[in-house]
Amino acid sequence: MRKMWVGAGVAVAGGMGFVMLLVVGVYLVAGNLAGGAGGGARKLAKGSVPAAYQPLVQKWGNLCPAINPALLAAQLYQESGFNPRAQSHAAAQGIAQFIPGTWATHGIDGDGDGDRDVWDPKDAIPSAASYDCSLASYVKDVPGNPTENMLASYNAGAYAVIKYQGVPPYKETQNYVKVITTLEKSFAAPETRVDPSEQAAGAIAYAQKKLGTLYLWGGNGTPEQGGRFDCSGLTKAAYESVGIKLPRVANDQYNAGPHPSRDELMPGDLVFFSDDLTNSRAIRHVGIYVGGGYMIDAPRTGAVIRFDPIDTPDYFGATRVTEDGAKALPTTV
Repeated sequence: MRKMWVGAGVAVAGGMGFVMLLVVGVYLVAGNLAGGAGGGARKLAKGSVPAAYQPLVQKWGNLCPAINPALLAAQLYQESGFNPRAQSHAAAQGIAQFIPGTWATHGIDGDGDGDRDVWDPKDAIPSAASYDCSLASYVKDVPGNPTENMLASYNAGAYAVIKYQGVPPYKETQNYVKVITTLEKSFAAPETRVDPSEQAAGAIAYAQKKLGTLYLWGGNGTPEQGGRFDCSGLTKAAYESVGIKLPRVANDQYNAGPHPSRDELMPGDLVFFSDDLTNSRAIRHVGIYVGGGYMIDAPRTGAVIRFDPIDTPDYFGATRVTEDGAKALPTTV
């Protein structure tokens, strides 16, 4: 539920017509602004990594050329959702999900306090970066992309990468490489313009049809709920209408694509709000940007789905949803 920093939205007839024109006009120009996010050094997007771990990820993500901070963040998010107490059924432990045998060999004392603690992010995050770089060194003579070869080694073992002289023909391994390199874009601060979303217009059209619908906490728009939504239920349904399946809650939806800056927003971008502007995991509200500084959102109990301005003190950032980005998200984080 969003804390309202402004008064009522602009859901009056005249205001609605004005914003609807903005939606059409701004979206028509969006296709001419594609530049594409390029490669190169990856700095972390604002708040994409919880503040407690951001300095560690930034430092250790530059340990060797095969990794970068955004890639390391993507691995940690995929493994544990940045949960230092995570434990899997396969006995993988901590924020980096080391199994005991791998930790015994590759765990390091990252904070120099004299022990190696898999549950301590100050050891586990440096160990994850060190392990990545060790794998990269094992396959350094294999042709192809060094980062992809490193990720394939992480999943299938260095021997398989050496044997096949690149990413091996295993579906699981190929999918892992794609997932992490896709998630990397969600943790990186774009250095060039982000391509507009092909499905944005359809998502906006869906949300527009729901204007005036009464808010419901936990609402997914089902007949049993009277077709009512909460904020992330609306954005999930809007993108599902164009074939993209998003997670249910707002802070997970934030990782469904790259993050355009405020002055590069385009209609269809998801816009997010939080009381903690340093941590994407603390996001508590989301809307669909429509242009001109406005979004369609389901704001709170007692209100209806409407147009609201995005430039409020709790504005966190935005995500340009992509199909690959949504598919890359872990099912539980």
